[in-house]
Amino acid sequence: MTSAAPLIDQFNRRISYLRLSVTDRCDLRCTYCMPEAQVFLPRKDVLSLEELHKLALGFIARGVSKIRLTGGEPLVRRDMIELVRALGRKLGDGLDELTLTTNGTQLARFAEDLFAAGVRRINVSLDTLDRDQFARLARRDSLPQVLEGIAAARAAGLKVKLNTVALKGTNEAGIPDLMGWAHAKGMELTLIEVMPLGEVEEDRFDQYLPLSTVRADLEQRFTLTPSSHRSGGPARYVDVAETANGKGGRLGFITPLTNNFCDGCNRVRVTATGQLYACLGGREQVDLRAALRSEEPDAALQAALDEAMRIKPLRHHFAIDRSGAAPALARHMSMTGG
Repeated sequence: MTSAAPLIDQFNRRISYLRLSVTDRCDLRCTYCMPEAQVFLPRKDVLSLEELHKLALGFIARGVSKIRLTGGEPLVRRDMIELVRALGRKLGDGLDELTLTTNGTQLARFAEDLFAAGVRRINVSLDTLDRDQFARLARRDSLPQVLEGIAAARAAGLKVKLNTVALKGTNEAGIPDLMGWAHAKGMELTLIEVMPLGEVEEDRFDQYLPLSTVRADLEQRFTLTPSSHRSGGPARYVDVAETANGKGGRLGFITPLTNNFCDGCNRVRVTATGQLYACLGGREQVDLRAALRSEEPDAALQAALDEAMRIKPLRHHFAIDRSGAAPALARHMSMTGG
């Protein structure tokens, strides 16, 4: 596929980061993410391995240099590692980084394969170290498998960053201990505000914990120094002085509600069905699956990417402002890609 013009939206933001979902399925049912009886897509609606690969190559040809594979839980897809290997061959040839976000339950099986394919850094979603609390949040008693997976990933040479959704009255008291545990093992921790995507059984107003509150609480116990470190995503970081026996560590904040970070947005998301969402918090979308399955897929894909740049909004408009409010968008995070 020949190189084409870089992806630049109408606000002159260059898109260099693709979050590509390989499945909407997950082996956990986290209360803030999806209902217990979540209905998943028919497998026939999900892009094939070949289509996912072709789509990724189309993005790379337009200047995307970082790809994060997501889900659902990406490692529950049986042919996932084959895609990782195929994309890994583009590292150094248009692709600077290939990574993924996972819940960690399958990591013990796949950590070595991921490293061998060229993955060097992963994000693992972990909201608590308390087994009973984990089982209540995830509706599955899987914390031992997640911890085993994290250990296997680190042993395989993967750099692990933990992602934690801050939940009012649930895991907020355990955040300092989770941070200390992560830093003691040389891992970063990033805190995330709960996002109003999809219907769930619980009220997100009750779950919502502003990270401004969390940061103020942490500053009562720790020295937090703003950091210039950037990972390519929306997180903003501080260095924590006292953790890891005084060696310290890094803490990130992703604040879609309390501190909009859209001005520097460099990414788009593609679902497992090939729907490109120009903004996580918007309805603007382009059907890449239709382009891939058209009579002239290369040209159709490039035209669809041009359209995505035309419709990408300046910012999202997330809000959780009252109890009982409907989610900002009906689609679940597992559908959009974490």
